[in-house]
Amino acid sequence: MSVQAEFDAWAAEGKDRGMEERHWHTAKEALARMPVEAGETVLDLGTGSGYALRALRETRDIGSGVGLDASTAMVRNARSYTDDPTLGFLAGDFQHLPFRDGTVDHVWSMEAFYYATDPATTLAEIRRVLRPGGTFFCAVNFFEESEHTHRWQDQVDVEMQLWDRERYREAFRAAGLHVAEQDTIPDREIEIPSAAAFPTDDWDRREDMVDRYREWGTLLTVGVAP
Repeated sequence: MSVQAEFDAWAAEGKDRGMEERHWHTAKEALARMPVEAGETVLDLGTGSGYALRALRETRDIGSGVGLDASTAMVRNARSYTDDPTLGFLAGDFQHLPFRDGTVDHVWSMEAFYYATDPATTLAEIRRVLRPGGTFFCAVNFFEESEHTHRWQDQVDVEMQLWDRERYREAFRAAGLHVAEQDTIPDREIEIPSAAAFPTDDWDRREDMVDRYREWGTLLTVGVAP
């Protein structure tokens, strides 16, 4: 199944709002770290419901936000969630970004980069569209060190890129981005029951759930265009 078909189905089932709610636990901390100033342009790769752009518009007064998603249904939903004329949403792939060279101030991507079919080309495109000093904030839950997320691959019908922290840094550098930061952001909001409540429907051991959410959480890698 294609990425578009997979996420068109998710959007039709209303899962975009569910993803927004779950991702917000750590996304809000990563977004708060972005050096975004009023009037700047932000590109959101894998925008889903468009929640990140709506948040940046509200809190940072960004001048223009463009959310790109492979799913036309996700794009349609995102458009319906806002009437702000400074925010736009379009369908497309990560390998062909619809911007001129050096015209984007910041790129954001949450729980989407690992769906890129050609990650090297995607990073090269991000580097191309970023202005000097522009940033790429890449946040993922699915990565090598977070072993309890690996089973997600069995739950979707598209290939996911399972990279470790070092590979993210190497790929950013190979694309010409300076790695300014790499950090894991724990999810401290999801409720973890007491040990007596395990096993649950989703977890055999409390230790595994703690490892997933509190120990590893979300991997944030920040690249800066020279």
